[in-house]
Amino acid sequence: MKPTLIPYLNFNGNAREAMTFYQSVLGGELNIQSFADAGMAKNLEDGSRTMHATLKNDLISFMASDGMPGKDVVFGDNVHMNVVGSDEALLTGFFNKLLEGGKVDMSLARQFWGDTFGMVTDKFGVHWMVNISSQNN
Repeated sequence: MKPTLIPYLNFNGNAREAMTFYQSVLGGELNIQSFADAGMAKNLEDGSRTMHATLKNDLISFMASDGMPGKDVVFGDNVHMNVVGSDEALLTGFFNKLLEGGKVDMSLARQFWGDTFGMVTDKFGVHWMVNISSQNN
């Protein structure tokens, strides 16, 4: 198996909701394991938290969790999920679905480098970039 970089997102108790939303946007197979499933829950509240989730299809693969019980996740702007491709209808659809309940950071529009590009922060506080390659690139 060749090395692969796979983004891993952490949430504060809503990883299941977020990953289910991302599956509705991006499609794919979603697998979720709670702390209770893994026998790692110290109490009922911890048991419902997501220990590990994977969303995967032919185009994407990323993982998530609710982080360790008792430790809050701090959100920042140092990481963006970047979706790149040339299928304008598909990627525009991703952008619009990610925008539901979120906010536009940069409108999806033709850029000086020739591609169509935009940025959105989704309703879970995750930053996304969508880059639709021009036919000339």
